[in-house]
Amino acid sequence: MTEDNSVLADRLAKATFGRAAIAPLSGQAPGLDVDTGYAIQGLAREAAGPLAGWKLGLTSRAEQARAGADWPVRGFLASSNALDLGRPLASDELIQPRAEPEIVFIIGKDLSGPAVTAADVLAATASVATGIEILDSRYADAQVTVPDVIADNASAGRFLVGSPVPLDGIDLRLVGVVLEHNGQVVGTAAGAAALGHPAAAVAWLVRSLAPAGEGLLAGQVVLSGGLTDAVPVRPRDVVVASIDRLGSVELAVA
Repeated sequence: MTEDNSVLADRLAKATFGRAAIAPLSGQAPGLDVDTGYAIQGLAREAAGPLAGWKLGLTSRAEQARAGADWPVRGFLASSNALDLGRPLASDELIQPRAEPEIVFIIGKDLSGPAVTAADVLAATASVATGIEILDSRYADAQVTVPDVIADNASAGRFLVGSPVPLDGIDLRLVGVVLEHNGQVVGTAAGAAALGHPAAAVAWLVRSLAPAGEGLLAGQVVLSGGLTDAVPVRPRDVVVASIDRLGSVELAVA
């Protein structure tokens, strides 16, 4: 690394608050790697206030192939970025918002450790919900590296969680997912699009947190990974995510 991590984190913070995209950090810091990306993300987390939970990215094999990655990436969810049901998305607070449907896990008991499995995740889950994540990359150039994405908190922007439902009897691999944009179906998938099983994606998250002595806490939410391609949104748009047995959630854009 040729620049201090705090300098790079500050560039991303200024892009966020100024709503102005910047060039990828990797072009300015050729030594940027995965560990450094998470270190930069950690600095942003320290400044973000209360933590609502975590999010996953690059959970589909297609996404990983496009990014040249072998594993997902994780980011944190700041409580201040949560949207209330019925509250429009203020798109002017973001740079290039895009919406994608997610299966959201509401954690019922603390979970940590380097050997956590999908079964452990399901046992620790209090409920699940349909969610919409609003991605917002801070980069002007689409040619970003995986460390760039990690440093940018996995493109976290805003997130909306629908009404929770009990997990009992629901096979999350098989639930059907539909994303509508202004009344048109723009994406369909099954829950298995997230690393083969959404709970497997959450288990990867827990294992990835273990080396730092961290894990999931009861009451936190986890966005388990986008299930369709993300769709750009603009003022007056309406996005609806529907997942079998989990219900639908609607987000208007202001």
